[in-house]
Amino acid sequence: MSRFDGYVLRQLLVLFLFFLLVLVGVLWISRSVSLFDRLIGGGQSGLVFLEFTALSLPTLIRTVMPMAAFGAAVYATNRLNRDSELTVMLATGSSPTRLGRPVFYFGLAAALMMGVLTTYLRPASILQLELRQAEVSRDLTAQLLNEGSFMHPADGVTFYIGTIAADGTLHDVFLSDRRDPDSTITYTASRAFLVHDDARMNLVMVQGMALRFDAQNNKLSTTVFEDFSYDISALAAGRDTTAHNIRGVPTIDLVSPSRQARIIRDDGYSSGQIAEELHERLAWIFICIATPLVGYATLMLGGFSRFGLWPQVLGAFAILLVLEALRGFATPMVVDRPQMWWLLYLPSLAGLALSLLFLRMAGRPLRLLVGGNRSPA
Repeated sequence: MSRFDGYVLRQLLVLFLFFLLVLVGVLWISRSVSLFDRLIGGGQSGLVFLEFTALSLPTLIRTVMPMAAFGAAVYATNRLNRDSELTVMLATGSSPTRLGRPVFYFGLAAALMMGVLTTYLRPASILQLELRQAEVSRDLTAQLLNEGSFMHPADGVTFYIGTIAADGTLHDVFLSDRRDPDSTITYTASRAFLVHDDARMNLVMVQGMALRFDAQNNKLSTTVFEDFSYDISALAAGRDTTAHNIRGVPTIDLVSPSRQARIIRDDGYSSGQIAEELHERLAWIFICIATPLVGYATLMLGGFSRFGLWPQVLGAFAILLVLEALRGFATPMVVDRPQMWWLLYLPSLAGLALSLLFLRMAGRPLRLLVGGNRSPA
């Protein structure tokens, strides 16, 4: 690697880390607001929020990494052009293709990071996040111990606590069970306690009343009780899902035919969904090579102008949007027709082809022939 290649590569890596941090930070803030409200409002601690945030970072990084690589290549190329460093290198006989070698090295480095991220770190984080979400959804104590607000721990169930005393006593309790449409039961109690019994959790209500409405006979019956025990552990039943998120399936399971058959049998995914997930993970690797080369090659078409390369920058961004549209077009087709998996690599191939074409045009600019080139007779 020449000194110029190392110089440009260092700039690209620094800019790449900067854009990556900025984009991940913006996306993280926009998503963490709803996550914070859902977890903290559901009675979870701040540590659970931080854990969920950390587990979502690999997905956020994978989403913005191609854009960060593209932004680094465009910004670095524009700055080298503005400082006339590209002019000097071209004047010494270096071609645009030769000057693009550090950009290619940078793309390989980004692709290596993306490969580790998309084939291992992201599936592992999604799998762990799925397990933690199942644990949190079963944590009824954290969900129920929220005073002054109506909570819905399960479909058709509404729970309300007026106040919670320092000793754990629940005051002014309201519980409505509408899971059976033919028989709705509403409980009210002045006091209540949460009692754990092995794997069960019971709500013991004291000095209350139960209202049962029979929809078929249109009758309302009232029962006054001194104490009544209600098994609320059943509210967690049915929350666990047997099908795992395919995004969290290890890559080795998607490659092995025997494990693919098990995923289809146990989780209900189709072969098209498996093919789409596997090749999408691999396609993200190649897109990290194509996007910086597209940004660099498009800017090299601009030549040298005192007005800068802003038209070329906008053109490179438009090409990036087209490549993303191609990827969105290919995904549903692969799900329906697994044999067309190669469509997922089309955006990367198109980006590399455009880069080679633009670099060839930049190295051999078109010359307009004016009619007076021939000498007079």
